Amino acid sequence: RRPRKEVRQFADLGLVNMLGGCCGTTPDHIAALHQETKDIKPRVKPPMPDLPKMRISGLEAVTVDLETKGFLNLGERCNLAGSLKFKKLIMNGDYEKALDIAKHQAESGAQVLDINMDDGMLDGVAAMSKFLNMAIPEPDISRLPMMVDSSKYHILEAGLKCCQGKCIANSISLKEGEADFIKKAKVIKRFGAAVVVMAFDEQGQAAGYEDKIRICKRAYDILVGPQVGYPREDIIFDPNILTIATGLSEHNNYGKDFVLATKWIKENLPGAKVSGGVSNLSFGFRGLNALRESIHAVFLYHAIK
Repeated sequence: RRPRKEVRQFADLGLVNMLGGCCGTTPDHIAALHQETKDIKPRVKPPMPDLPKMRISGLEAVTVDLETKGFLNLGERCNLAGSLKFKKLIMNGDYEKALDIAKHQAESGAQVLDINMDDGMLDGVAAMSKFLNMAIPEPDISRLPMMVDSSKYHILEAGLKCCQGKCIANSISLKEGEADFIKKAKVIKRFGAAVVVMAFDEQGQAAGYEDKIRICKRAYDILVGPQVGYPREDIIFDPNILTIATGLSEHNNYGKDFVLATKWIKENLPGAKVSGGVSNLSFGFRGLNALRESIHAVFLYHAIK
């Protein structure tokens, strides 16, 4: 009788579409649930907005609402290129201690965990699979969505096979041509993941503003078109944050070009998001951490704005 009354409360609040039992439930129990709720209409699914928000998940769901949050903070210390400490632990096979880095990032406010195992001296598929399979049972880590990060597609696919929930695949590009791009996008879509697309095509990496918007527009049209049918809200562009103050005058506008490209993408490619590695901007000032942090803060302010 008690479960019947509790179920009734959920139904009265309009939260229930379907009621049932489990392997040990008797017909009498199901009949009692029916009797308790037969006068209540099923929950009516609310209409979807014209442009849904991106939703990703680990154990817990995250709605990416950039209009209110401003930006999403990706933890990149589980990236062989982003942390020397993490790299040493992985190369030495000390995965347990490497997991502590992921836990620390989750506790420190990361909203998504980036996992990258790209190194010429490492079996990337084995390392990615092992680390994720060890991380997923740890609720302190796996409550966050994962970003499976690799420039090698076979490592990327191996990581997607290990992830629960809805993760982010980082990344694909038009570097190898449209046919290769479409093939990889279809596979990632089948995994149900959001996707990061690098501003890179057969001619090379996009450095200036015009190349950034040209490549992103081309990739977007392919993804949302009939050949792939990717959800617009699950597309993330990385228009390449490149290093300024290198001594070469042609590099001076790299920061501004990224900000302008971000503005263009948001205005012209509905639903698309923008990602970038902010630390790239200030590589010319390695060792001057206070200055680098100031540059990053100013850059993020204008990029979010």
